[in-house]
Amino acid sequence: MEDRADLVVVGAGTIGGWASVFGASAGIGRVVVLERDLAGLGASSRAAGIVRAQGGTPATVALGRWSIDFYRGQAAAYGTDSGFRELGYLILAVTREDERAGRERVAMQQADGLDVRWLDAAEAVRTVPTLARDGHRGGSYLETDGHIDPPRNVRAYSLAMQAAGVELRERTAFLALRTAPADGGAGRRVTGVETSGGVIATERVVLTGGPSLHAVGIVAGLRIPVGAVRHTVAVTESDSAFEVDRMPMVFDIGEGLYWRLEEGGLLFGWSDPNDAPGPARSIDWLYYEAMRSRLAALVPVTRDLGLRRIWAATIDYTPDHLPIVGPGVSPDGATIEGLFVASAGGHGMMWGPAVARVAADLAIDGTTSLVDVTELGLDRFDADGRSRLASDPIALPFPVATD
Repeated sequence: MEDRADLVVVGAGTIGGWASVFGASAGIGRVVVLERDLAGLGASSRAAGIVRAQGGTPATVALGRWSIDFYRGQAAAYGTDSGFRELGYLILAVTREDERAGRERVAMQQADGLDVRWLDAAEAVRTVPTLARDGHRGGSYLETDGHIDPPRNVRAYSLAMQAAGVELRERTAFLALRTAPADGGAGRRVTGVETSGGVIATERVVLTGGPSLHAVGIVAGLRIPVGAVRHTVAVTESDSAFEVDRMPMVFDIGEGLYWRLEEGGLLFGWSDPNDAPGPARSIDWLYYEAMRSRLAALVPVTRDLGLRRIWAATIDYTPDHLPIVGPGVSPDGATIEGLFVASAGGHGMMWGPAVARVAADLAIDGTTSLVDVTELGLDRFDADGRSRLASDPIALPFPVATD
């Protein structure tokens, strides 16, 4: 008997997991998720979980706001949740240029209805009591930003998939995309997927995969400019200064260093702009010391705190640091009917649910009302992976090329 699905999702990370839930909940029919390893074993379980609506463009503001609203409503909708915790977020300005760009960003966000405001240095210290009194110029602040717990998020979408009747096939690799001439003879359309467990006939496929999405694209015959690079996260020992219910997160945007509360200590993370693209799990201890020194300058109480744990993970990114969500486009520029690509560009916790919802909407209805994604598709990149869009101004220091 033929194995058939109404929707096949490649990848059981945050985007793939929630996209499958949204598709099944919309009544599309049989939904199958392919995962070459185990659900959530990649970047989704190794992230820091930061979630902010303070996006650098109107589109990313919309994606962040929708995702936060989604996290807030999970328990009521699914009987489980990702552990969202509202702490507030201060995006720090250190230089005069940081402040100029930050104030422009706040004006854009306020015009989009975001209740964000600028804090001067003194206000920033009052808002974040552990912040040093000097060495910065304040920053933009939004009280409703926060974070989730990444492992809990994996559990949440896994349970939601099960409840929605999604069929998860772990340790099943995606090997090829099957297509046929589109109706009318122009272009191609999806007819199925080849997997390590056999062929599945389908007319709709969503490709996800985080840092491995570039490789997934090659298997499908696409060029998807998503890179992979090291990102490191550490947690300090506890201190009474951090044993509070709420204290805003902070992002030192110029250095790509952020921190938030975690188990009575401070979780902090960073990316090294000099790291070469590629998968990485090793710790760069020399750069760690530089980040510890920077953290101590801005949060003096951490200077003598020991390290509770540290890990490095491979994070995905796009050349313009913006998400990719839209139709699959072959190297010759032709759209492949029924094929869709979804990447959060290194912001899987932050934009993932919204990107997943957009991908599910496109796969089912061909359109979405969540955000205008006209400019966020694969067609914005040239043959060398260069984007026609300006880079998102709020991002870790990711590389600007994917190889």
